[in-house]
Amino acid sequence: MDAEALRRAYGAVLAELDAGGFGPPEDGELSAEQIVAHLAASDELMSEATEAVLAGSPFAYYDLETIHRPQLDALISEYGGLDGLAALLRATSQKLCTLADRLGPAAETPVDTVLREGFDLDVDGSLPWGRALDLHTRVHLPMHLAQLRALRPRPHPS
Repeated sequence: MDAEALRRAYGAVLAELDAGGFGPPEDGELSAEQIVAHLAASDELMSEATEAVLAGSPFAYYDLETIHRPQLDALISEYGGLDGLAALLRATSQKLCTLADRLGPAAETPVDTVLREGFDLDVDGSLPWGRALDLHTRVHLPMHLAQLRALRPRPHPS
């Protein structure tokens, strides 16, 4: 598990949030607020799984509940919009990166894992926990970074 790569991936997402200027999503797509709420909720679940791995406790990781829009919208309301959610994501991502730093050989611990994000990520089985975190780093975070970038209005050609 490369915790520095995880930090860099979060750094790119957080820099995009700092740049701001997001417009409304296309029909059926997530808003910037919903994307950040989803990432923060995912971080909390991944942190719980990582803590269990570090403690030697069995754990199953299912990242399905965090993508339902009513739950995301409740989190948005609780944190007061994008600024509050960005602060939450800074905290949740820092916690996950700190835990990832501690994994060492425990990264090879198998964890029953379900990850589904459209066509880009579909995992349903036992994975070494470090591999699940690697998928989060190399697939999940960049996919949501691209979604955030797509929400920024493009200038119209003259």
